[in-house]
Amino acid sequence: MDSHQAALLLFDLAFILVLAHGLGHLASRIGQPPVVGEILAGVLLGPTLFDGAVSDMLFPDHIRPLLGAMADVGVTLFMFGVGLEVERQALRGRGRTAVATGIGSTAVPFVMGIGLAYFLLRTHETDQKAAFIVFIGLSVSVTAFPVLARILTDRGLARTTIGGIALATAALVDVVAWAALAGVQASVGSEGRPWQVALVIPFAMVLVLFVRPWLRRWMTAHGGRPATSWWLALVLIGALLCGAATEAMGMHYIFGAFLFGLIVPSECGPALRADMMQHTRHVTAILLPVYFVVAGLKVDLRGFGWAESAELAVILLVAVAGKFGGTYLGARTAGLPGRPATALAALMNTRGLTELVILGVGLQAGLLDGRLYSLLVVMALVTTAMTGPLLTRTFAKPVVVPEPPADRRRPRRSVTTP
Repeated sequence: MDSHQAALLLFDLAFILVLAHGLGHLASRIGQPPVVGEILAGVLLGPTLFDGAVSDMLFPDHIRPLLGAMADVGVTLFMFGVGLEVERQALRGRGRTAVATGIGSTAVPFVMGIGLAYFLLRTHETDQKAAFIVFIGLSVSVTAFPVLARILTDRGLARTTIGGIALATAALVDVVAWAALAGVQASVGSEGRPWQVALVIPFAMVLVLFVRPWLRRWMTAHGGRPATSWWLALVLIGALLCGAATEAMGMHYIFGAFLFGLIVPSECGPALRADMMQHTRHVTAILLPVYFVVAGLKVDLRGFGWAESAELAVILLVAVAGKFGGTYLGARTAGLPGRPATALAALMNTRGLTELVILGVGLQAGLLDGRLYSLLVVMALVTTAMTGPLLTRTFAKPVVVPEPPADRRRPRRSVTTP
């Protein structure tokens, strides 16, 4: 890297951070999750505006690989954080409700997504039809656990019954989604080396049977003390090595990082675990905006005509109706009243950065072309932006949410909008 490249890279990084965090702040001021503004920043810096003149000037070809490498590290640590934040304790006492809601929230949009895939195959041909069909079903079934957790915290709902059910359901949906995506990615990327993909199973067993107990002993010994720089470095090294391992096995590096975060014990050293989450967020706050820009550089809405508008309308219809309707039916089956079930459906419709990560895997695997990738990114942006207004409308008046059937001995709680 010469002096000019170094100067441009540092300028680009500063510009990305200013724009992403600035638009993220503006989004939060109007009641939207900051990720809406951050994704929009990536799209605005892409080739859509000014016929790509801005992106070509700011991000020439010799700079994009460097930004791509930074984005890869950022999304790896993000996925480690997602696994770390999956709170298994949230399932206690809410298992039946979370499972029933999770099945509805995953199965209904997935089945509708299969129909959508056949519709899209008319104009988006691929040699991997089976993988494409499963991938489209998966892409409309996902819920962004980190964004949902942020929305609940911002609205004071994280410790309410509806908040607990939402977090437990989203955790289950996330685990199922990443496992399914791993299978799709392995089927596409394992040509000529299926034995390497099979190594993921013993690799996961080693993490669960040996690494997790070792981490539990260390975290218990550490007690309630804050995390040291050495301990944080050790954990991040583990996440990066697990990502490298799954990538070498023919699967995406995000799966290894997510799995490592998932096996970190939640019952030992809660202060230490919270400290790890906080420090991971600090690092990803710098690197994730770079990922938004790298993703945005692939979003090209130039020449967006009636055909693309019709496809986007169908994609949005399937994504919203499938997720909203499936979650509502699952929640009602579990015994939740209508209004809490509606609020839960609105929450589970958010997709955020999780959807972008999944779409990035699909694009890299060759399952999506550039036009369909762009349409699905718009879908992720629109459905995430819908969550806040729908939730506000649902909770416009006080609503009583009964505890799940397993917890009926506890008193009912009244949930109101803060």
